[in-house]
Amino acid sequence: MSRSHAILVLALLTTILLPGCAGTEEKSEGINAKFMDPDLDPEDWVKRWEVESREIYAARREIVAAIGLAPGDEIADVGAGTGLFTKPLSEAVGPHGRVLAIDIAPAFVKHLAERARREGLDNVEARLCSADSVDLPEGAVEFAFVCDTYHHFEEPTKTLASLYRALRPGGRLIVVDFERIEGVSRPWVLGHLRAGKEVFRAEIEKAGFRFLEEVTIAGFKENYFLRFERP
Repeated sequence: MSRSHAILVLALLTTILLPGCAGTEEKSEGINAKFMDPDLDPEDWVKRWEVESREIYAARREIVAAIGLAPGDEIADVGAGTGLFTKPLSEAVGPHGRVLAIDIAPAFVKHLAERARREGLDNVEARLCSADSVDLPEGAVEFAFVCDTYHHFEEPTKTLASLYRALRPGGRLIVVDFERIEGVSRPWVLGHLRAGKEVFRAEIEKAGFRFLEEVTIAGFKENYFLRFERP
């Protein structure tokens, strides 16, 4: 086999084995359409998301502890949704820290602002982002927290680039998402997620982030916690 033929075979095998890492990027087009409904009622999603039967809700305190926040830190909660993590993040960074609760859905952003005001979380700021950017200034935060949201990125490459810019050098990116394993994961997970942990990790590293570790969360059965660094 010639060298050129060998390279072609290797490229084809990479495309088959690691979808989303070779060739054109896979996207999650349309996955956020329901959240853009002007009639969306955030309280409906509070009832669905903020329940003990949801793994990340039950483990929320342990997840926040594992991020490693200190008083005075600044963190972006990307895809903050109904604000499941808003209060524990606010408490972790303290009155001199800041939590930027970011979401793509205007109804959620309004809900987040009202919730922060109602709960007296003066260090929380709700912000609207776009489908391809977190829309934060360069070097805005020390931490970015992406929980049950990475698979909702409609433009992963562009959104990751905006996250890279928003993080200060040495800043940390935390990604919590579902394991997607054929023959193991629930049918809903297999149908909802475009790819699994290995593909997502490869995309994040390709964007310039350095993988640091996978953290064990005691309550996790179908989720994972990955820590990256912005060099």
